[in-house]
Amino acid sequence: MESRVEQPWAAEIDVTAHLAATLIAHQFPRLGTRSLTALGEGWDNAAFLLNDTWVFRFPRRAVAAPLIERESRILPLIAGALPLAIPVPEFAGTPAAGYPWAFAGYRVLPGRPLTGARPGKGDEVGLARCVGGFLRALHGVDTAPLVAAGLPGDTIGRLDHARMRPKFVERLRALRDGGLVRDSAELLHFLDRVAPAGARSERLRLVHGDLYARHVLVDEDLGATGIIDWGDVHLGDPALDLAFAFITISPQARGSLFAAYGAVDARTLELARYRAIYHSAMTAHYGLCIGDAGLIAAGSKGLELGTLG
Repeated sequence: MESRVEQPWAAEIDVTAHLAATLIAHQFPRLGTRSLTALGEGWDNAAFLLNDTWVFRFPRRAVAAPLIERESRILPLIAGALPLAIPVPEFAGTPAAGYPWAFAGYRVLPGRPLTGARPGKGDEVGLARCVGGFLRALHGVDTAPLVAAGLPGDTIGRLDHARMRPKFVERLRALRDGGLVRDSAELLHFLDRVAPAGARSERLRLVHGDLYARHVLVDEDLGATGIIDWGDVHLGDPALDLAFAFITISPQARGSLFAAYGAVDARTLELARYRAIYHSAMTAHYGLCIGDAGLIAAGSKGLELGTLG
């Protein structure tokens, strides 16, 4: 049995549809609860679609509660500066009915997660170009007013190799035991070689912080329609977001992302690949533990692409 540390997604509160409907009905009665559909759960939140119009997200763990509040402060300030839609919270729920945390509701965005797109369907080059342009705009946002509004730095050391390595080794072992990784030596060697000590203070930008296929919405032709799940938004290293190029985009289309983004130095590319390999192992491991084939596929693809460089 895995330790509690290895199951950081374990819910402290099971947010059921009944609990969600109760909280929404009591605090936002004008919306009604004609229909409420579970959209899914992640490490931090449970999401529900209300009346085919509103998405409400509820923290499942205490550590996630401040992240919802951060989104409510930061996202309205940046939405107008970005070329793709992002969720802008319009309803701020408060603790009630035995539920101890804030929650939020926003208008549903068009599209579906890229993890649900059919393999080989659509224009990957166009997607890469669109995401590259989005990241260029995101990383160019003036951060001074955002910091004043409570935007934090990287408080969990996403590029702290000393902290990340033991977790990575454990996840690779589980993936190898599960038949998803054959030889982890090359991956571990690369991570040890580039070995970041943390975010580079001179390069800090506004970053999404958790950008991968599940958080990119697309239409039927693989056109990007929005970017969701901003709980990790912070003042951080742009390499964290540029990892998307190595997590999701094939080498053949990757150049289109960077052409739209602009010049990227060699060290940033190394750190982006570092983050891609670590994040992909985390995603695949999570999928393996909860039996989510989409996450397993996304993580496995990222590990393959990260190895290709």
